[in-house]
Amino acid sequence: MVATIRYEDIVKVPKALLHDHLDGGLRPATIVELAAEVGHELPTTDPEALGRWFVEAADSGSLERYLETFAHTVAVMQTGPSLRRVARECALDLAADGVVYAEVRFAPEQHLERDLSLDEVVEAVLAGFAEGTAQAAEAGLTIRVGTLLTAMRHAARSQEIAELAVRHRDAGVVGFDIAGAEAGFPPTRHLDAFEYLQRENFHFTIHAGEAFGLPSIWQAIQWCGADRLGHGVRIVDDIAPDGSLGRLAAYVRDKRIPLELCPSSNVQTGAVASIADHPIGLLRDLRFRATVNTDNRLMSGTSMSREMSLLVETFGYGWRELQWFTINAMKSAFIPFDERLRIIDEVIKPAYAKLLP
Repeated sequence: MVATIRYEDIVKVPKALLHDHLDGGLRPATIVELAAEVGHELPTTDPEALGRWFVEAADSGSLERYLETFAHTVAVMQTGPSLRRVARECALDLAADGVVYAEVRFAPEQHLERDLSLDEVVEAVLAGFAEGTAQAAEAGLTIRVGTLLTAMRHAARSQEIAELAVRHRDAGVVGFDIAGAEAGFPPTRHLDAFEYLQRENFHFTIHAGEAFGLPSIWQAIQWCGADRLGHGVRIVDDIAPDGSLGRLAAYVRDKRIPLELCPSSNVQTGAVASIADHPIGLLRDLRFRATVNTDNRLMSGTSMSREMSLLVETFGYGWRELQWFTINAMKSAFIPFDERLRIIDEVIKPAYAKLLP
């Protein structure tokens, strides 16, 4: 089965992506050009070498050191034109990789160094996604991009960012998130923001259970009311060797709470030792709502096709399993139910039906 699934065939099938960071997916050549415009010093100005540097620098086994690489990408995303360009290229790159639905997240508060307002930052990114989607369509590629606004968990602007997200909900912002170092910054610090979002009937996910364990997941779900778990890989700590589930793991599975799993990134940050050790295989076998994601395509040197290819190589998955992950992600998207259903029934299932035995 494994030998029959080629990488180039994986690129062609429709994919759904829920966890992708805008500032973690820039093209190296774009970083070089934008850095020259603003006078930002890079480790190297050779695009190919810079791409390698990002992967190597992020390959530290530490979430904190992994996050340090973003200083270079965020530095070149401080103007309206640069944000539009990065968002446009993001949509084009994802579409070229066969992604038909993507939720791309970014933290508006990190893009204010050149006097843009929070609203101007969001408007620039949304404009870029619209341009990229239109350009992809001209090339015969269909992609729907939803935007998630992220608040940094070590800062104190989550209420402001939550209100910003709701303000732009009809223009393309589909959800909210908090991100950053987990240890010492529990999601309950931002409880006011989450309660506000619930009152506004708005969707949100929370980075939890990546570098920190079960308490982070428990707080995200039971205190904050997260719709999905960003990563959530440490839920495996509540699963016994015989496969029996602890109460938290059972609750997550029973409630069908989606796990935004990012295999390559989890290896880089030390959440797991290797792809072979990644619990995605176990979580799939136990029928959790597991999804496959890229996290930061630049830092991990990855794409949705590469992540799926790694799972095929490591776990022997076939088209049926790849379809299962894809439909899981589409079911868990933060867009209206009828839109999700249309993409599943009219785009994903027909494409995989041609490949399934």
